[in-house]
Amino acid sequence: MRPVYDKLTLYITNEAFTFIPDHGRDSLTITRATGQVAFEQPAAQIPRTARRHPKTVHAIYGIISLSQSEYLIIATGRTLYPAPLLGHKVYRLHDFELIPINPLMSPDLTNNNQVHPVEAHLQALVKSHLSNGVFWASYTCDITTRLQAQWETREQRAHSALYEVADDRFFWNKFPASKLIESGANVGSYVLPILYGTVSIHEIPLSSLPRKSYLALISRRSRYRAGTRYFRRGIDSEGHVANFVESEQILLAKNEQEGGIPGSPFIGAHDFDDGWRDPFSDPTYAKLSFVQIRGSIPLFWAEINTLRYKPDLVVMQLEETMGVLRAHLDEQLKLYSPLDLINLVNHKGHEGPIKEAYDKAMAEVSATLPNVRYEYFDFHNECKNMRWDRISVLIDRIKDDIERVGLQNGVLRTNCMDNLDRTNVVQAALAKYVLQKQLYNIGGLVKGEGVDDNEALSAVFRNMWADHGDQIARAYGGSGALKSDFTRTNKRTRKGAVEDGVKSVLRYVKNNFLDGPRQDAFDLMTGVYVPRQNPSSAMFLVTDRRDVVTRSMPAVAGFSFFMICAGLTLPRTSDYSLLYYFLLWFTWFLVAMTFIFVHGICYVSWPRLVSVKDAVFYDGPGFRKYWHGMGLDTKKAKSGVNSGLEKAALLKSKPMIMMEKWAGGGNDGDKRVD
Repeated sequence: MRPVYDKLTLYITNEAFTFIPDHGRDSLTITRATGQVAFEQPAAQIPRTARRHPKTVHAIYGIISLSQSEYLIIATGRTLYPAPLLGHKVYRLHDFELIPINPLMSPDLTNNNQVHPVEAHLQALVKSHLSNGVFWASYTCDITTRLQAQWETREQRAHSALYEVADDRFFWNKFPASKLIESGANVGSYVLPILYGTVSIHEIPLSSLPRKSYLALISRRSRYRAGTRYFRRGIDSEGHVANFVESEQILLAKNEQEGGIPGSPFIGAHDFDDGWRDPFSDPTYAKLSFVQIRGSIPLFWAEINTLRYKPDLVVMQLEETMGVLRAHLDEQLKLYSPLDLINLVNHKGHEGPIKEAYDKAMAEVSATLPNVRYEYFDFHNECKNMRWDRISVLIDRIKDDIERVGLQNGVLRTNCMDNLDRTNVVQAALAKYVLQKQLYNIGGLVKGEGVDDNEALSAVFRNMWADHGDQIARAYGGSGALKSDFTRTNKRTRKGAVEDGVKSVLRYVKNNFLDGPRQDAFDLMTGVYVPRQNPSSAMFLVTDRRDVVTRSMPAVAGFSFFMICAGLTLPRTSDYSLLYYFLLWFTWFLVAMTFIFVHGICYVSWPRLVSVKDAVFYDGPGFRKYWHGMGLDTKKAKSGVNSGLEKAALLKSKPMIMMEKWAGGGNDGDKRVD
């Protein structure tokens, strides 16, 4: 496998950007006027007038088009993970820079007079995504693909560029990198597949195993239907589901005798002609992998933010539902077959309708898919009163399937409503069960001994999975995972319950008031929308089109609350009663807050690049019990013509400046929204 250059020097002129590797005889040039990409060998001559970028470039993230210019995205910072993965260095990338390709714009974006307000808004979305995301890469190893898939295609991989063999789902920068890839130039040494997720590698503290034995955990977040908790739910028209994450736990056990550990997979691989040594060629390591996946319930459904703690649940019964459900399952079977689906949602209450819809759909489709098994486990009912040890009931029920998956045959797919908290607890429990079996097989544990019997090993495992869950939860839900105290300490505590309350409040604030721009950033960076070169037609992105009354109510509520506090705290200069004073301001406060919650949907931070109007106003077959936050006229709310809503820019069905890739990020076939 051809490695990617890890150190590049960038030279900037008015005509071009030129990348020169520290070790190499070639160069990559991007012409600023046309955007043309050219590979040159020997390296291009650098003009004397060229300005050298002050920092070393560690990765070319790609090229993205906004409303005024295309932009080159580079990473100038990286942090080496302390432990290697299969002998390869893994880095976390950071310190990304956005450089306009348009020669009329300043490369360092210092001349803000040249930037249209819409362009500045889009730039801010890109920067926030790059600064808040957790990005990983290896210059010599494909970390986007699970070990089993690498093993099955190892000979093909030996002579391929990294981007050619990366898993398309987890090649996070595939859309920005596509202009380089599609240029026809020899860019294999310049295009670095980047992973959005987590990487954790720790040495195993077991005296029964030789030194340099490791436990690794990698999570890979799919770029399809990517987004935030309430703005990306369910499935799309091509079978991609929201919050799809592949988690791979890897046990690398060192054997000091030549020939490897008896019974271990991946023994006896070889070196290839170009000198690249594939990850499986070291016979002194046993490489044992356990893969799990999580993803949103694969139906058309949504939860509509209304400022209430629980959003309105909408289950959409569409004609194409069964077709896209089958498409999703067929893809998973093709990749992992067979497939075990574990559903953890509640059987009653708010989650009951989606559970019933999922049960019904699986009963219909599973008759023709014998390699798909559906298992329901009522997590909250089974584990109530903090009886988290009851997860063993689920393990006992699917023990045979876990044994099968432990031999690289099949996968367990777990979901709850968010695929975060309950899912992480269950996946950690399943991973621990499998790790114990693996350690038995290689002599790391004796019969009857468990992971929890070794405090050092247990601590490594628990912290690894707790950190893993926290990162996935932050990316999708806005806070660390709930119930993480059980994952981290192996028991549920009152303190953990209090911490969960704080996290829930944090999620409420972010999901209702901050997630709109975050969703826009996901849509922009994964290619769901590509801006046209006309910023003036998109002023709705930076203007508030709600009516004056709607816009003024938060200010009225805030000022009224301030006046009430002032009356309670400021020193008195007379003995007159303040009853009427408090009555006046309390009335204004009550009126304003009532208006806000009655029209709550107008105060939610919605995404503006991708309309969510179809889900918000859905009134077709399926389930919808409430129409909260849409004003007093429910009939108008259902038709989507409520005056307050119609003036909210985010829900207007006016022409957009964007081109929608209907099925999600990175798909071919743009569809313009007219």
